[in-house]
Amino acid sequence: MKIIYVDMDDTLCDFQGGFSKALAKAPEMPFPQAEYRFFANLQPIEGAIEVFMAMIRSAVYDPYILSAPSLRNPFSYAEKREWVEVHIGTDACNRLILCAHKGLLRGDILIDDKVSGMGQENFEGQIIQFGSSKFPDWVSVRNALDI
Repeated sequence: MKIIYVDMDDTLCDFQGGFSKALAKAPEMPFPQAEYRFFANLQPIEGAIEVFMAMIRSAVYDPYILSAPSLRNPFSYAEKREWVEVHIGTDACNRLILCAHKGLLRGDILIDDKVSGMGQENFEGQIIQFGSSKFPDWVSVRNALDI
């Protein structure tokens, strides 16, 4: 089976949307992601949960959630885990990896909105850049993975 890692922020969940909403409420706040419950309250990106579940059911992929914790919010560790439980299920919590350097992990595919900054540039497998012109949404990712 192919090991596939899926990023959380702006890939599974809408970090930018949550950031913009928090900033609109408190424009003087320089780092809204530092607020308690920020990560727990992010909304899923359309299609993300369905495609992740399809990967789990697939006979081809062994998917994991790979997310970098926030340096500005120590609660991000617990809140990201809670987000996975609420939106994907308790069993998926065993698939959650929090790591600030994504290039340390071995696998076949990394789905991430960024191709550098958290070690993605050192990932030895294929990178699918979510939100790019080639992979603008989860429909395009699902088609590329043939699941």
